[in-house]
Amino acid sequence: MLTELKREAYEANVALPRQGLINLTFGNASAIDRAKGLFAIKPSGVDYAALRPAQMVLVDLDGKVVEGRLRPSSDTPTHRRLFLAFRQIGGVVHTHSLHATAFAQAGRGLPCLGTTHADYFRGEVPVTRKLTKQEIGGAYEWETGNVIVERFRQDQLDPHDCPGVLVNRHAPFTWGGTVAQAVEAAVALECGARLALMALALNPKLAPLEPELLARHFRRKHGPDAYYGQGKA
Repeated sequence: MLTELKREAYEANVALPRQGLINLTFGNASAIDRAKGLFAIKPSGVDYAALRPAQMVLVDLDGKVVEGRLRPSSDTPTHRRLFLAFRQIGGVVHTHSLHATAFAQAGRGLPCLGTTHADYFRGEVPVTRKLTKQEIGGAYEWETGNVIVERFRQDQLDPHDCPGVLVNRHAPFTWGGTVAQAVEAAVALECGARLALMALALNPKLAPLEPELLARHFRRKHGPDAYYGQGKA
């Protein structure tokens, strides 16, 4: 079933260690077929070097495994929650990339301090609240998705304008119209986090990027007036 979907998910997963976003087996990627209501995700704990397209596990939006001999990623409920809440996304990526995870563990949003960040995120990448003891002791991975959705709804954030989040005490999640775009967002998030840590070390009082410059850089790549790249004449 859905060979191409599994291939897309596989390619996204093996791109993560190539991009320096993964240590050991931390992290996962998933891709969804909206028409069929199924998503493909990495099997739990399988080393990336040993991973094969056929091992991707197919899961429906009720959380039922419909194809696959291996157990899906333990983060599957979080991916499922994001697919249900953010209807325009086609893929989700979770990493423990070092610099972005440092912001998550510190419980700090990632400020937009320069145009590199602004090319992908229209402002600060938010951090969630901490999970409660009850949430941690219950359906933990589903509740992780819930606090992400809660954060975006609370501040009326657009998941298209901000394709990523930092889960407090945990690590980042990113997404995109395709799973390849979700990987790209994960790379951009890690790059922005590394730059932010370096810039704040040089200037601890550095203010966020000027709104006009932020908006200009974001609009160059996103929306109807985008002119970056070769997509338009």
